Amino acid sequence: MTATLDEQELQGRFEDVIAADQRIEPRDWMPEAYRRTLVRQIAQHAHSEIIGMQPEGNWILRAPSLRRKAILLAKVQDEAGHGMYLYAAAETLGVDRAELTDKLVTGKQKYSSIFNYPALSYADVGVIGWLVDGAAICNQVPLCRCSYGPYARAMIRICKEESFHQRQGYELLLAMVNGTDAQREMVQESTNRFWWPSLMMFGPPDADSPNTSQSMAWGIKRHTNDELRQRFVDMTVPQAEALGITLPDPGLAWNEERGHYDFSEPDWTELQAVISGSGPCNAQRIAHRKRAHDEGEWVREAAAAYARKQESRR
Repeated sequence: MTATLDEQELQGRFEDVIAADQRIEPRDWMPEAYRRTLVRQIAQHAHSEIIGMQPEGNWILRAPSLRRKAILLAKVQDEAGHGMYLYAAAETLGVDRAELTDKLVTGKQKYSSIFNYPALSYADVGVIGWLVDGAAICNQVPLCRCSYGPYARAMIRICKEESFHQRQGYELLLAMVNGTDAQREMVQESTNRFWWPSLMMFGPPDADSPNTSQSMAWGIKRHTNDELRQRFVDMTVPQAEALGITLPDPGLAWNEERGHYDFSEPDWTELQAVISGSGPCNAQRIAHRKRAHDEGEWVREAAAAYARKQESRR
């Protein structure tokens, strides 16, 4: 009976912290379901940052100038750092980074669907920065107020850097649309390919999202998938107009009564197929990550041996 009362008291304290919009820290008691939800979300976010290095990383050696090469290299390095911040945040919940990597390469944990699409032209580097990082910002800025402290604090720096990446992408597109006809056509073609996958980044419609309501009740999420998707569309349409780019949605129109843009539904069967492993680059992305992890085994072993040797000298 005492144990039950103690657990009820801990649950009450947890709920009080959430209700007061304060932070849960690693040593605080938390419901197991809350911990599992955080592990799933933070791990998926970390995996997305690491896998997300691949599409743009493929263009580093083919960038058209030293300046563009340096910009792209810095961005890819930033994404690696984001992954490390997030894995560290996940470890505060009692999981091991190696365990998370194993779940990624064996398909037991997912990453953002957007990174299963190929970067076919150099314009994709700019469009990924504009649309994909723009969607990420809409998703991630509210996470700076997440109820779990380590995740929220990691997101502050990540969001600042993602915002810079979005501006870099937009600056590249401005240069291209003010260039040759071929460059403008390249930007339009890339936008056509990435628009719908970018809308899908926010997840399925609220009616089909099983985790959203509970995550919002716990203060992990602050907005629903559909709210974030609408915010992204409203933000992006004026930017596309400034670029002189047409977004590939005939249903896109300003709704004066709602004060928002109306837009068409993405193809949710495509999202489900990509999440299930049937996207254009699913197998390639995971195989590349697994190969890099396996080839780095000797580095991890050497680092662990050095750490043990240093410890034995103390």
